[in-house]
Amino acid sequence: MCSDEIWGKEFSNRGRMYNKRALSQIAFPLGGIGAGSISLGGHGELRDWEVLNRPGKGNRPPYSFFLVRAKPKGEKPTTRVVEARPGPPYAGGHGYPKEYGAGLPHLAEATFIGAFPFAEIQFQDPDFPLEVALEVFSPFIPLNPEDSALPVALLRYQLKNRSHKPVEMALVGSLLNFAGYDNQGSIGISAPCYGANLNELLQEENIVGLRMTTQKYPPDHPQHGSLALATAQTEGVTFQTRWSWEGWFGGLQRFWDFFSSQGRLTDDDSTDPSPDGRTDVGSLGVRMVLEPEEQAEVLFLIAWHFPNFENYWNKETQGTILHPHYAARFQDAWEVVRYVVRNLNRLEEETRRFQRVLLDSTLPDYVLDALSSQASILRTNTCQWYDDGTFHAFEGCSDRQGCCFGNCTHVWNFEQTLAFLFPQLERDMRMTDFEYGTDEEGYMHYRHVMPRAKGRPRGTPAADGQMGCLMKLYREWLLSGDKEFLQRLWPYAKRALEFAWKQWDRDKDGVMETAQHNTYDVEFYGPNTMMGTLYLGALRAAEEMAEVLGDEKAAREYHKVYEKGRKRLDQELWSREYYVQKYDESEAPKYQYGSGCLSTQLLGQWFAEVVGLGYLLPQDRVRKALQSIFHYNWRRNFYDHPNCQRIYAINDEKGLVLCSWPKGGRPAIPFPYCDEVWTGVEYQVAAHLIYEGFVEQGLAIVKGVRERHDGERRNPYDECECGHHYARALSSWSLLLALSGFHYSAPEQRMGFAPRLRPQNFRCFWSTGSGCGIFKQRVKGGSQLAKVGVIYGALDLDIFELEWVATPRVPRTVSCQAGLDEREASPGVELKGRTLRIRFPSSLHIGPGQELWVELR
Repeated sequence: MCSDEIWGKEFSNRGRMYNKRALSQIAFPLGGIGAGSISLGGHGELRDWEVLNRPGKGNRPPYSFFLVRAKPKGEKPTTRVVEARPGPPYAGGHGYPKEYGAGLPHLAEATFIGAFPFAEIQFQDPDFPLEVALEVFSPFIPLNPEDSALPVALLRYQLKNRSHKPVEMALVGSLLNFAGYDNQGSIGISAPCYGANLNELLQEENIVGLRMTTQKYPPDHPQHGSLALATAQTEGVTFQTRWSWEGWFGGLQRFWDFFSSQGRLTDDDSTDPSPDGRTDVGSLGVRMVLEPEEQAEVLFLIAWHFPNFENYWNKETQGTILHPHYAARFQDAWEVVRYVVRNLNRLEEETRRFQRVLLDSTLPDYVLDALSSQASILRTNTCQWYDDGTFHAFEGCSDRQGCCFGNCTHVWNFEQTLAFLFPQLERDMRMTDFEYGTDEEGYMHYRHVMPRAKGRPRGTPAADGQMGCLMKLYREWLLSGDKEFLQRLWPYAKRALEFAWKQWDRDKDGVMETAQHNTYDVEFYGPNTMMGTLYLGALRAAEEMAEVLGDEKAAREYHKVYEKGRKRLDQELWSREYYVQKYDESEAPKYQYGSGCLSTQLLGQWFAEVVGLGYLLPQDRVRKALQSIFHYNWRRNFYDHPNCQRIYAINDEKGLVLCSWPKGGRPAIPFPYCDEVWTGVEYQVAAHLIYEGFVEQGLAIVKGVRERHDGERRNPYDECECGHHYARALSSWSLLLALSGFHYSAPEQRMGFAPRLRPQNFRCFWSTGSGCGIFKQRVKGGSQLAKVGVIYGALDLDIFELEWVATPRVPRTVSCQAGLDEREASPGVELKGRTLRIRFPSSLHIGPGQELWVELR
């Protein structure tokens, strides 16, 4: 198991570090929510251009890279591709691809430092006169989805003259105008889809750049669109709107020869459209002289705007033209650049502030790595945000298309990141689930038609997804306190819950018994606690919501069914160490787990912890079952693990298998995926272990996941399951909730923390539906000081809850002082066990930059 000391070496105060062979698999997504992405590779290359409203693994426009030239005074110039030297394998039927400049001189080595939403590459080359580094980011600001959905990547190159002579420097980026590309085959420079491609030089007060368009397609065509390569540096600009093409390898050769000898571009601004079947490459650069030890920064922006795309995934609506959210805000890619440059200071500072607060935490580095790296899923093609404001999602991404459409309810049961960082978008998913996905009978489609539509053939309802949606609705109510939203969806929610009495629990005893379709893509038969705890959680959540809305009859009924169910599940399914499944083998000859120890057997209980619903099953048995899951399903290597299914952990790697049969009784044909390792389940189980105080075991699982995604074995920013960037991995945010003991209720204006790791000196990020910020706690000399600061939005607070940690024993009475800005408050304190409930005499409104402090003695 990797030690904290090793992780300390892998981390800097800027993030996780990778070099040498660990650079090979890195692809760091840059872009916006629902806007697609370009990925920065570990060597500094721009790879996986997935900006055309669908996945595009391997898409890499030819001749699209950066060059840097340095000429010390009185010496010969040196030119390098601003990437580390390519690594093996070098195989290929026509040799290593020339189109990406692989045959040109590169900088020698690189160190990649990733801390989403920023990444940095430090290049090393003793034979090059300049120190070169690159920092990249795209705006990512919690509670501000609009500015987190910009189709743009920002690349800031940092250069320093380390010689004793002045150095003439030129930095140039080139980009293929692939507007009009039809997603067929690899992006190339010649294809029938091209023609009338136009590269124009545009200059404004603070921007110079190339706008790349196609005149071949009308504005409403799926292949219409534009790109932009721009810089905010307006002095010393050099450019070339199009390369010359002379057959064979002449275009690249001529470009290289001219730039490396002259240190500039042709400054040719001709704007003739390309001939039919071909497009052009444009280049933009900045020239300057650096004195000895002088440093400079050059900011480039790459923006894209592809406003139309076809629905290719739904038979019912196939061919429908859809529009990404950004299409409603911007006319073309140049307008995106203009907006970003005009608002650059704010966008960067707010993005950096989020990163600083998230990383300036006392949580372990590998936990922060899990939280931040998987948040990048939101800016991949797993997520779609349309111009009508609706948010939609796949489960993940295949190489060239979305994988498993329609906000799949049982996969998105695990996700917590979007809910806490961009709750506006999460609430829209609930609108889809209930208003559009639930019929008059209460049947909920676990995949909906994208865009929203009610008509579709009925399939099998998913018991876990449908019950999970009720718990998610309760979460959105807690985070927002929006009673109108809750009232609007309540009739659908009631029907969705009570549909269980028609489909799965026909005798209303709180236990599902008939066929229960679920996230393992099969039906479980008979009582089991995976479905059972989600059902119990849905009953409890519905009871709470019914009481809020004055539906007392429903609340009483749900509570009655809940009490029956929790007793029966515990009595019938407990097997001394964990909960099992009971089913009639004549009804279900295959795809069950029976006496197995299922990693997701307490899925609903984990969600109940997230939303503060308490224990659905007896606490001692929940704790014992969690210990059993770790004991039996956590593997320290996979040398002797037979797996005929998909392989996500192998050889010396560590991981949590989905099911084991430590007492025997494995079915001849168990449920699919049972021998696999899913990161989304690993994070869920790890967080649940931490909630119950088994911190060491929970952290061991998180370490194991992040060790497997080390840059050499796998991409740290792409946890796969059924496709890349799989949504289930967004369960990682629950690690923060568990380690901080965070809980929040907007309706009650109540917030609390109970850190489970080093509580005497603790810091972490927090977020709600209205604000986010930092929580800090210190213990000194028998007193306990806690602070809550807001960085975005606002927090209204009546009640603040803390766990007493200042002394081993809780004193009989605790005194409390509190203050906000210049005002002091005299709150009352209630003590229950180790929990202190601090009630303020009047509601506190904490705005950006303000900090509440509470001192307990």
